[in-house]
Amino acid sequence: VQLQASGGGLVQPGGSLKLSCAASGRTFTTMTWFRQAPGKEREFVAAFRWREYYQDSVKGRFTISRDNAKNMVYLQMNSLKAEDTAVYYCAASNSVILSTIREGTAYGNWGQGTLVTVSS
Repeated sequence: VQLQASGGGLVQPGGSLKLSCAASGRTFTTMTWFRQAPGKEREFVAAFRWREYYQDSVKGRFTISRDNAKNMVYLQMNSLKAEDTAVYYCAASNSVILSTIREGTAYGNWGQGTLVTVSS
């Protein structure tokens, strides 16, 4: 099983980026994005498990989507802010339950991370 995240880069405040995560080896019921900013703990960003789940700070700006045919999950990020700067990780699971969907410890499959820097 492998998760490959891509799409990070440098963007100005107010700009947009789209992250992609390709899963190989199996399909997953839940695919999720986490992020970790410098000096901070990893935090939940968004998940897709038959519906979308978001952290409050990204609601209305970020959109998670899936392409089951390609076994991929995407994170469209609009109106980016400096505080969105972080390494973004995709994670996947077939066993995570709804009450722990926002907890990184509930996921056993992780991608390598892609850096998003929001700066002028």
